[in-house]
Amino acid sequence: MKHAGAAALDQLEPLLAEIRAIAGLKEKSRGVFYRNSRAFLHFHEDPSGLFADVRTADGSDFERLRVDDTEGARSLVERALARSAKA
Repeated sequence: MKHAGAAALDQLEPLLAEIRAIAGLKEKSRGVFYRNSRAFLHFHEDPSGLFADVRTADGSDFERLRVDDTEGARSLVERALARSAKA
C-alpha cells in the first residue's frame, strides 16, 4: 500500500484540517504528523480506499484505519485526540 499522494490528500483536506488543530501534533510534510520527534500519523491509498496509520495507545506500533468514510474519519480524530493528550 503506497503513501497517499497529493490527489488523495486533497480528498482528505477537511480531515487534515481537523488533525492540524490537535495540540501537540506537527505536520512535517503534508499528511505526515509527528508528536514530539516521533512519527504519529500518516496516510495511505490503494484501490480499496484511503487509510491512516496512527500510533497505537502504547506507542509500540501503528493501527490502520479506513478514513474515506465519515465513521472512519471520526474514529481517527477521536484516537488522535486521545493519544496526543497522553504526550
